[in-house]
Amino acid sequence: MRSIAVSMDAIDIIALLKQACKENLILKAPDGNEFILAELNDFDREIELTRQNHQLMAFLEQRARQTKTVPLDEVKIQLGLNRE
Repeated sequence: MRSIAVSMDAIDIIALLKQACKENLILKAPDGNEFILAELNDFDREIELTRQNHQLMAFLEQRARQTKTVPLDEVKIQLGLNRE
């Protein structure tokens, strides 16, 4: 990961950084890409809390062990997205 210093002249970025001190942000670019802006110490804490969520960790472990996949066409049918 690379660290980049932000100039005080970058008013829009400074405003986003101030918001990110209060809550994590998802920034959406015009091309649809999404980025997370979070205070680093807060993000570290978020990871720590997530790892302590035993129910979530058990779910993720169970999902990691799954080997069966579902074909995209079947998922579309299940979600009612099959347009013919």
